Amino acid sequence: MPLLQYSIQTRRRHCRAWPLNSSVKLSVPNIFATAEEAELAFYDALERADLPRLMQVWADDEEIVCVHPGGLRIVGLHAVKESWQEILANGGLAIRPTAPTVLHSLMGAVHSLVEQITVHGAENTEVAYCYATNIYHKGPTGWRLVMHHASAAPAQVNAFDLHDSPGLLH
Repeated sequence: MPLLQYSIQTRRRHCRAWPLNSSVKLSVPNIFATAEEAELAFYDALERADLPRLMQVWADDEEIVCVHPGGLRIVGLHAVKESWQEILANGGLAIRPTAPTVLHSLMGAVHSLVEQITVHGAENTEVAYCYATNIYHKGPTGWRLVMHHASAAPAQVNAFDLHDSPGLLH
């Protein structure tokens, strides 16, 4: 099992969230063998404000879609890139994806999660939550993001959604 895949599975098993500002620099490939690798690269690029790396995660397709919290639907590679460029102009985003629910098929994956967004101000630090859906397709260049949709979550999200887990049938 590749080391990166092992680390993703280990993180999910033990903490259900990926670390923010990790001191370990992960080596993430350009061809993503799994949707989880693509998602790890997506959030890592956002944290580092690395637009070229972020766009490597997205499918090279004019039908990609991105909806930022409270924003309009953005369609197409050029428009999606411009939106992220504007957002990342002020630096990286401290977003920690948590509570993932993952649906897989042979050629696609849907990840529904809660994003914990930390904003450090001059006088205080604020935390906000968004619900996010990331959709990945598998193609000849590996797994790529084709849709990211994030919306503001209710203030109570930390009390309800961060600790829920699907029931297990024995």
